Amino acid sequence: MDSFSDIRPYLEDEIVPALNRIAKHPLLTPILSYLFPDKEPEKVRQLISTLKSVDDFQDKVMFFAIRKIILDTVSSLSYAGITKLKDNKKHLYISNHRDILLDSGILQVIFRMNDIQTSEMAVGDNLITDPFIEDIARSNKMIRVDRGKNVRELYNSSMLLSRYIRERISKGESSVWIAQRNGRTKDGVDLTEQGLLKMLEMSGTGDFAKDFEELSLVPISISYEFEPCDLLKTKELYISRRKKYVKSPGEDLNSIISGIMQFKGNIHINFCEPVSAKELKVYSMLEKNEKFKALSEAVDYKIIDSYQLWKNNFIAYDMLFSTSKYSGNYSTSDKNHFVDYLKYKLSDTEGNPKEMEEIFLSIYANPVLSKEKLTAL
Repeated sequence: MDSFSDIRPYLEDEIVPALNRIAKHPLLTPILSYLFPDKEPEKVRQLISTLKSVDDFQDKVMFFAIRKIILDTVSSLSYAGITKLKDNKKHLYISNHRDILLDSGILQVIFRMNDIQTSEMAVGDNLITDPFIEDIARSNKMIRVDRGKNVRELYNSSMLLSRYIRERISKGESSVWIAQRNGRTKDGVDLTEQGLLKMLEMSGTGDFAKDFEELSLVPISISYEFEPCDLLKTKELYISRRKKYVKSPGEDLNSIISGIMQFKGNIHINFCEPVSAKELKVYSMLEKNEKFKALSEAVDYKIIDSYQLWKNNFIAYDMLFSTSKYSGNYSTSDKNHFVDYLKYKLSDTEGNPKEMEEIFLSIYANPVLSKEKLTAL
């Protein structure tokens, strides 16, 4: 494991010192005050300092922290297809990506509730901004994904990540979660990057079907009624239409906090059918780039097909295209509530109001468009 020491979660001999550092950190107090309002921060600090393993930290701290966020900001959480994972196998979970923290965090809660081993989670190093955050992340089964500063560094870091994921799954040590693209979906269009699949193949034998069958790909579709950070995403897309968007210092942390605090309404998660050996065999007969294109489209199909559309999606579609095509899926009251929500969100924004509204509506309408494209195939 030495070659993976910079990216892997902490091992047994590293977790106790890390948890002690977390327990002593001054930033922990305001975090605990929000996540555990009925407990004295000092008592939670003492609890963390006595924990001996990653499983202890997840079971006694992180599970309750994510559950607190769900109770405060989610109307209902539903999921389907979980029985597919009770096969004593390790999988590579690949999901659409809407919220920096909660996409993977909620999945871990569902796994725990169903007596399934929690997975390791691939997270970009841009989110691990200081030693305190790194300690929390790597004590919580997070794999650090090094974005790389140049082509050579990117190649080396991609190979290392690919080898690590394959070893963890093929040796039956742990399942791994990874997002279908680099960064969150900003516009509501969920598409798998072929580059991600090519990265996964880097550590394989060159036998396309065998290599991906070994990884046991399970697509997961995550659907939020209210898009996490919808206003922040609208602003970013608005600026991106005019110039290259450059993140400001602390922007990722702000997105994490906004995603945690924002009301999310209903959430539905669907564990899709795994990509089968039969499917992979068909794709393996194609030309090199066509193989990855076909596999990415297969993952996209499973995610989009099982994506749960909400009233907000149908309302936004009809408003965006000035139609009543989906009016049977919502009431006048539903529409009025969504319009009020839209106006509230955009009330203090700078920029062209009509264009900002169009971008905001598109974020919610695009999942409907994606579904329509599936039926047109």
